[in-house]
Amino acid sequence: MLEKLAKLCAILAGVLMTFITLMTCVSLIGRNTTGDTLAGDFELTGVVAGAAVALFMPWCQLKRGNIIVDFFTAKVSDRINGQLDRLGALAMAAVFILLSWRTAMGGINAYDTHSGTMMLGFPEWVVYAAMVPPFILTAVISLHQAVSNFSTDIEEHA
Repeated sequence: MLEKLAKLCAILAGVLMTFITLMTCVSLIGRNTTGDTLAGDFELTGVVAGAAVALFMPWCQLKRGNIIVDFFTAKVSDRINGQLDRLGALAMAAVFILLSWRTAMGGINAYDTHSGTMMLGFPEWVVYAAMVPPFILTAVISLHQAVSNFSTDIEEHA
């Protein structure tokens, strides 16, 4: 179930990034040919990119795609590396629980103050709301990895 949800998030993020790319191309072609541009294209790029980055996080954590500096642990046993991986996953879960909480609070604040982008007035709370579920999913995946056997996870996802 976690893998399916993470995959769905990654696909949605890819669709959003494709939208940004196409919108940017249309805006640039219009600016360089007819002098017309899409109003607020840079605002939409920032809004959508923020949501897309959050949506990529569950898949990245599931695939253990985050950067691991193993300079000091390259020569330690697999058992110790496994314990360190679990500790790292637990730390990641804590970070994403904190991010989920603070992002939700930011979204509530943006909603209460009717905060929006400067040119388009796009409501900022929407972006926060889009970021919270993937952050929670990333925390759940991290917690699952912290209590499960990484070697089993690696074999299943390889």
